[in-house]
Amino acid sequence: MSALFVTHPACERHVTGPTHPERPQRLQAVRRAVEASGLEGALVWDEQPPEVDPDLLERVHRRAYIETVEALARAGGGWLDTDTAVGPESARAARLAAGAAQRATEVLLAGGARRAFVAVRPPGHHAEPGRGMGFCLFNNAAVAAAAARRAGRERVLIVDWDVHHGNGTQAVFWRDPSVLVVSIHQEYWYPGTGAMEELGEGPGEGWTVNVPLPAETGDGGYADVFTEVVLPLAYACRPQFIVVSAGYDAHFADPLGGMVVSAAGFRQLARLMDEVARTLDAPLLAVLEGGYHLDALATSVVATLEAFAGRPTDPAAWREPAPAGLGARRPGRETPPSAIATRLRTVRRLLSTYWRL
Repeated sequence: MSALFVTHPACERHVTGPTHPERPQRLQAVRRAVEASGLEGALVWDEQPPEVDPDLLERVHRRAYIETVEALARAGGGWLDTDTAVGPESARAARLAAGAAQRATEVLLAGGARRAFVAVRPPGHHAEPGRGMGFCLFNNAAVAAAAARRAGRERVLIVDWDVHHGNGTQAVFWRDPSVLVVSIHQEYWYPGTGAMEELGEGPGEGWTVNVPLPAETGDGGYADVFTEVVLPLAYACRPQFIVVSAGYDAHFADPLGGMVVSAAGFRQLARLMDEVARTLDAPLLAVLEGGYHLDALATSVVATLEAFAGRPTDPAAWREPAPAGLGARRPGRETPPSAIATRLRTVRRLLSTYWRL
């Protein structure tokens, strides 16, 4: 089974500064790892997706905000906030990143593939309709969902496993009863949103789901979230298109998170999403979000592609970093399952008003 792998070299020309964690080397590390993985024969590469359709982008973002990003790039660059840089090439990179998500969606919907991974930057899940933040300019996962809806798909599921809450995606679909947004993230972490009680509003009430988890949640805790919440929701919703906001900053080595997920743990999450997609006969798309330890990011992307392509990689491609220092986070040193179970009972109780799980 072949999976589609979409990227664009111009995404590396989004320059954020020499010390910024969201840097071009992220994509370079991913490319090297994929090329060395032995998976190339199982992947169909697309390295020249077009820029996003402006009409589609305006289904996600307000025109005034899009024009702000464009004007800032034309002026030589600047900052949307203290974390979010715009350089001279950033607007084009962001249009191409969103265009890659659109291209992958359209290929999947046309039956050209059943699984796809979009490896682009800048990331997108913090970008709200009227502002960018948290390293994000345009919301690539939301663009993919909007493309599926425009193509006639009645229900879309977005699962965000980035360590940070996907506030931008939540804001885009806050009142939308056709896109179910599920965010699994570290509690009390950036940007400070994503409480369990945030469930959507108006016609979209019950279509936003947040699962905040305590620091040092690992592979077992995330698997429990999928078993108890994500999979039952997917089977209740029966989406016709599935998007994963695939951030890898919940990895135990990542400098911007406090979780202890391993690359093998991400592979298991990808396999669970693949199983859901197969059962529901729904195309499955993953869009790269965070992940700031280069080796951990690269290995975790390969692990995800391994699950999507349905075949193992070359063991030499696995470069799981060793925990550094006596106090370093590491697999096996995880939040007790009982603490996770308490959260999940609360989430399921809140959702019982809207879904039969």
